[in-house]
Amino acid sequence: MAKKKTRKRANSAGGTGSNGCGSPSPPPGASHQRTYTIVDYRLEKPSFQLTQVRADGQVRYEVTGDLNTPVPPLRESSYLDKKQSIEIYRWMLLNRRMEAALENLYKQGKVVGGVYFGLGQEACSCASAYTLRPEDWMGPMIRNQGSLLVRGFSARDIMMQYLAKAGSPTQGRDASSHFGDIQKRNVVAPISTLGDLIPVLAGVALGARLQGCNIAVMTYIGDGGQSTGVTYEGLNLAAVQKLGLVLLVENNLWGYSTPCDMQFCVKDLAERAIAYGIPGVIVDGTDACQVYDAAHEACERARRGEGPTLIEAKMMRMKGHAIHDAAEYVPKPLFEHWRKRDPIARLEKYLLNKKWLSAGENEKLIADVEKQLETDREFALASPMPAPESAASGVYCEPGCHEIKPKYALPKVAATESATPKQTEAPAHLK
Repeated sequence: MAKKKTRKRANSAGGTGSNGCGSPSPPPGASHQRTYTIVDYRLEKPSFQLTQVRADGQVRYEVTGDLNTPVPPLRESSYLDKKQSIEIYRWMLLNRRMEAALENLYKQGKVVGGVYFGLGQEACSCASAYTLRPEDWMGPMIRNQGSLLVRGFSARDIMMQYLAKAGSPTQGRDASSHFGDIQKRNVVAPISTLGDLIPVLAGVALGARLQGCNIAVMTYIGDGGQSTGVTYEGLNLAAVQKLGLVLLVENNLWGYSTPCDMQFCVKDLAERAIAYGIPGVIVDGTDACQVYDAAHEACERARRGEGPTLIEAKMMRMKGHAIHDAAEYVPKPLFEHWRKRDPIARLEKYLLNKKWLSAGENEKLIADVEKQLETDREFALASPMPAPESAASGVYCEPGCHEIKPKYALPKVAATESATPKQTEAPAHLK
């Protein structure tokens, strides 16, 4: 059972008398506080602080706190079986090896544009996406390439995209991760303006409800992006309408080069769920079992029509913002602390200890992933670049390109007694 942490907030009424909503005053001696529960699945709660230091005309960050605590085991999942756990492990391995291949391709000058890494975040991406059903929807961010793999895109699709090849999901028109598939895989393409995916996915859930279907819609936001206004607008809409939005806030400790301690004052971003009246959950983002269980429960809640859930996944982005960013601003001890909590190494140890994988089976699985990745890499490299004359196609709307069809059923429209609008009373004019 997940440990719950309690937060107390002052009642909005304050003082004495009516609370402003017509309710009677509380009896003498009654508490003026309301209690909220944030579920916390973590088995450890790291305690350290980052401060900005100016010395010799330079600015750097220093970390204080205990960074030498032992690495806990993974929490036993309440839902995952042997087969599912091994599948998630395989997706995470493929995610890691694919990004390593992309880094090499970039250094060889073959990548058009930049590369964004999810190193250290594979458990969050893969385990969360693994909870989705075919009818559910997902809106990944630039680091959630593992989510794309789980959702049905191949490593060659993603590598061709970065190489701007004609066979890529965008036919070479984008050299990053801005692609999706709204026809078969139910994937909305990433939006560079951070936070904008949240109201878009809320709209997807609303559209499905109008067609008589409650689905789960999952998207992600970083600790920096969650401070944008559109994040709050989209999440508030989902909360009020009880839409099945599952929002994973990836608290990876750095919003580009700004540490969390200089971004917001709350200790846990999951506490922000309190303001929307929705569940808030905290998980260790390097523990695939915790991520899966929290996401699974949130998705089940969404499908029952009970509204959104905010899940804060705490972890460390183990590379800079993008391949051009060496992350020299991050104190080295912080990297060392999280390197010991590598999500793939932790899940591998978990599977071996449970005897769900033998050493030989693990070696074969890794070799199979490497073989698949090498095949996909060679395919991507050998693929042609787009023909110059194709550049003009798809720029302007073509017949049928924006035809929107109901995906689940025809929208439900309430029947009216008469098509004639009711006569309203004339407005009163006050003198």
